[in-house]
Amino acid sequence: MNKHTRLIVSVLFIGIIVLAVAITRFYSRTGKSAVSSGSQIIIEKKLGFDSSGNRAFQNNEGLVGIIDSSERVIVSPEWQSIKFTNGDKCIASKRIHGKELFGCIDYEGNIIIPFVYSNIEVAASAGRVLYIAQAADKKSSVVYNSDFVPCFSRAWDSCSYNNGDLTVTAGKGNYTYYVRNSDFIFKNAVLEDVCLDCPYSVNITASGLTLPMMEEISSTIGKYIKYAYSADSKEAEKNLAEIKGASADKFTTLFGGEERVTSRKLLGLSDISVISSESEDGVPHYTASVTADTRITYRNEENNPKRLYGKYKAVIEFAGSNESDFRAVYASFVDAKPDYPEAAPEIQQGTASQEN
Repeated sequence: MNKHTRLIVSVLFIGIIVLAVAITRFYSRTGKSAVSSGSQIIIEKKLGFDSSGNRAFQNNEGLVGIIDSSERVIVSPEWQSIKFTNGDKCIASKRIHGKELFGCIDYEGNIIIPFVYSNIEVAASAGRVLYIAQAADKKSSVVYNSDFVPCFSRAWDSCSYNNGDLTVTAGKGNYTYYVRNSDFIFKNAVLEDVCLDCPYSVNITASGLTLPMMEEISSTIGKYIKYAYSADSKEAEKNLAEIKGASADKFTTLFGGEERVTSRKLLGLSDISVISSESEDGVPHYTASVTADTRITYRNEENNPKRLYGKYKAVIEFAGSNESDFRAVYASFVDAKPDYPEAAPEIQQGTASQEN
């Protein structure tokens, strides 16, 4: 997804939220006439209260509203449920088209968060408060701060919060942030993918990367390995073209200069990590290291085919300060050739020791 497309998606996301607010405001107006018309409201049951003495109540129809400390109705009973928060807003639910949907209102009944969620959970620890809202289709979640303002300009596939760590998922990625007051400090990410029928996980601890940049790293690792194990020059050229800005002089295949090697078979990928690295050009650089479990077929000194198994390390360097200029600039395996087994020494006739 390029920068222009992501901008459109962000605008659409905000537009959907605004539209949802407008729709739920329309449905909520039908119940506000009870307060404005001066009709008698029966308080059937008093429920929970907040620190200021405001209290939720239930009327004779089972709907919930809010009264102040003087028992004056400040929010008309039109909600299925109301849950007080630490601020001046409430998590409420409303039945819309036969479904109980959750949102957020203030003490005047104004809708702050649209009623499009199947649930809104409070996530709190050590003075930090977040709200995780799950969409009605249960396919996405939105993270709100203590003021019910979205923390990110996007929805996530899933969200969880544990002891100050917020973990969110999107596509093949799992991202963890440390929440400090209103700041989200990146801790690490794990991205899953598959290359040459071998699944792999990329562990990223480098800071300063956006989600699209991390996705680019994971994708490029797979593309480079595919290129490094190409069977012939035409296949290698085709695979190299899939890597953004790559050139054959800076991206080498596995043992490409070894004439004795006749084939390479990837058996697995492991220990894939990404860290920040030093640079002299003023642009942030990042280094990815990969361990490739490999089966090599080669010809020995007698020109007979032999197999060799080994784990070989590759290094891929990335550079860029934003999504538009981010790219891989170098990729190669550390070992120039396999560690061939030593040939057994020849025993000449007549030189072997004999026992008397």
